[in-house]
Amino acid sequence: MQCDVCQSKEATVFLTQIVDGKMQKVNLCEGCSKEKGVNDPTGFALADLLLGLGDSQQIEKTAASNKCPVCGFTQADFKKTGRLGCSNCYSVFAEGILPMLKNMHKGTRHTGKVPAVHAEQRERSEKMKSLQESLDKAIADEEFELAADLRDRIRQVEAELAK
Repeated sequence: MQCDVCQSKEATVFLTQIVDGKMQKVNLCEGCSKEKGVNDPTGFALADLLLGLGDSQQIEKTAASNKCPVCGFTQADFKKTGRLGCSNCYSVFAEGILPMLKNMHKGTRHTGKVPAVHAEQRERSEKMKSLQESLDKAIADEEFELAADLRDRIRQVEAELAK
């Protein structure tokens, strides 16, 4: 079995983590395990390996000098703690965080937990907003047949919202 980090040497260290009932495994060669600090519990972050794998090494090279202007958090701080310093860090470290978020979650947009009834209403109002923007664009582009179709769909959604 090959190392998940360097993908060239034979894996000799096998790590397993169970999060929310899902098992995640990382296979490392001797060199990569030492480099990641597996022998030193204070310097080892399994989450960093699971989330970053190859990406974290590339991020280190390209964003080594990145520092949040608001809180002063650095890429090294993020790797060490697994957390960001402030909301501005998301935009400063976006290049490295987006791929990790896509791997960890269903997407990169936070939706939160909402009762089903409210979720349906929110979905309809977002659909309504999208249709209205499309209608405005169609009118501006003088595509009146499309505009009429969009108007009818808006009326249909409004009727659903009224219920």
